[in-house]
Amino acid sequence: MRTVILNPDKNGIEEAAKLLKKGGVVAIPTETVYGLAADALNKEAVKNIFRAKGRPSDNPLIIHTYSLEAAKALVKRIPDKAKKLADKFWPGPLTMIMEKSDMVPKETSAGLDSIAIRVPACQTALDLMRSSELFLAAPSANISGKPSPTSAEHVINDMYGKVDGILKGEDCKVGIESTIISLLDDKVTLLRPGRITVEQLQEEVGAVIIDKAVEFKPDSTEKVLSPGMKYKHYSPDAKVILVKADKDKYINFVNSLKNGDEKVLSLCYEEEKEHINVNKLILGKSNDYEQMSKNLFAMLRKADDLKASTVYVHSPLAKGVGLALYNRLIRAAGFEVIDLEE
Repeated sequence: MRTVILNPDKNGIEEAAKLLKKGGVVAIPTETVYGLAADALNKEAVKNIFRAKGRPSDNPLIIHTYSLEAAKALVKRIPDKAKKLADKFWPGPLTMIMEKSDMVPKETSAGLDSIAIRVPACQTALDLMRSSELFLAAPSANISGKPSPTSAEHVINDMYGKVDGILKGEDCKVGIESTIISLLDDKVTLLRPGRITVEQLQEEVGAVIIDKAVEFKPDSTEKVLSPGMKYKHYSPDAKVILVKADKDKYINFVNSLKNGDEKVLSLCYEEEKEHINVNKLILGKSNDYEQMSKNLFAMLRKADDLKASTVYVHSPLAKGVGLALYNRLIRAAGFEVIDLEE
């Protein structure tokens, strides 16, 4: 397939809009990660997203739009809690699941009666939706199961020749996918953590239920409501192992693994790098979750560039934004954890 590389200016956005209106697939920037966009109401266009990514068809997509008012057409009703959260967090990295309207095809919702919606905080994405006058289904613009793309270079590496266009933009400011909550049955349930934390949600709407799949592997037969819940995700070619430990125990553990193996890699914190003797990549300072979020997927991709065989990741604390990092890493590791805290 011929892939057109487009600049995020007026001409580039207009050209991307033309491709989307014809049923094409275009990679676009957002503040979270780059998305693989197509007309959410066009069944064939949506199928092309799944083909380009190699994504399982029972993994639902998120629909992106430019306002809460526009989103009303996609759902049967907007609960009061959704309105309150939209007022606070939209545009931004929060996705809300509600009962879908009949206009949304089953291909977009993976056969579910619900649909996930968000308004991104990225001017290029918003301008594209207004120019095209389309709702855009847009999962992450990577090969299914691999680390999400946070730069145009990542997208070009994964998707060139597989999609109609790539709309280049800046590196993503957030770096991890949006927080996903369900508002079905008027309850707020966290399905995927992100930059918008449980604590922030609680401040607005009170009680928030945390789905067990946020930290634990769901049953393989279970039908999931949200992207990123069921399958192994975010994983480089290298084997990822998550290590729960304090600073000293983690350093001692990874240093004991070297044995001349240059393919063993540590993904560690800034404060640990001077003490670690194996090859290493730096996730960020241990208390700087914003920086770690921006770095996470780029570092997992870098591990493959370095031809690492195994990456031992120092597990972040699973609270606040750290819960989002832990959620991505536990899936990248295929739920394989070494717990030195026991």
